[in-house]
Amino acid sequence: MDLDPTLLRTFVAVHDTGSFTRAAERLHLTQSAVSHQIRRLEEQLGRPLLQRTTRSLTATEDGEDLMPYARQILDTLDSLGQRFRPSPISGEVRFGAPENFVGDRLPTLLCQFARSFPSVRLDVRVNMQLDLRALIKDGELDLAVIMTPGDSEEGMHIRQTQLVWVAAKSFDLPRGSPLPLAFFPAPCINRRVGISALDEIGVKWHTVFTSPSQQGISAAILSGLAISVLPLEDLEEDMRIVDGCYNLPSLPKASFTLICSDEGKTPAAQAFGQLILDLSKQMVQSRPKKRGRK
Repeated sequence: MDLDPTLLRTFVAVHDTGSFTRAAERLHLTQSAVSHQIRRLEEQLGRPLLQRTTRSLTATEDGEDLMPYARQILDTLDSLGQRFRPSPISGEVRFGAPENFVGDRLPTLLCQFARSFPSVRLDVRVNMQLDLRALIKDGELDLAVIMTPGDSEEGMHIRQTQLVWVAAKSFDLPRGSPLPLAFFPAPCINRRVGISALDEIGVKWHTVFTSPSQQGISAAILSGLAISVLPLEDLEEDMRIVDGCYNLPSLPKASFTLICSDEGKTPAAQAFGQLILDLSKQMVQSRPKKRGRK
């Protein structure tokens, strides 16, 4: 049976208001049009749905049975219409983020946004070497995710992470040798925090590897060439946490933070920022924790 949703919507309105007149006002129809639609629905179902008297209007037993189905159908159609309704938001969003924030979630982020806001053009820059804070300040980006100290009040907090010293499971440091380190180029909070912690306690170190990519730093660590500073969740197989080893001090927490420029407060940028926050929450809930052994 192929029921017309318009007839179901009219039936629900009559049931809820208890009156053909009030239902007509709600639906912006004439009373005769409402009566005609109810008759058509009853003819399609072959059952009377309403009992009419001079003083009251009530649903029959079949009408009461129909009601939850009618509401469910209309709710589903309304949700479907909302999902595929063209968005009025247009324009451009320029977004930047470090590689270790977006990771394999970037395709999902871009796909969901493009599907929901097809009239918005995206310009996305993902790189560990970019000075995203400077690009925001200069108005070259609308939104950016940066890493900040854990107690920073800058921007909008997304999620927190623990910074740790990381080495390959096979790494060994000859006695008396300075610590070989691998870092992203400056500015980088991992680099700044690590070097500051070592200099504060007088540990000897030297940089043996510099790379702008997460893959490059991982390769330096896994080869046994160097130790580095990474967020705890970025540990990979065959890596281990070496906090406390080789006189390495414990490191503070850091936060991923969303910042925006004055130009980044458009409806398009705000919609993209909200999607980042929503997906980040999902990532925190679903991402397995990776822990290495000392």
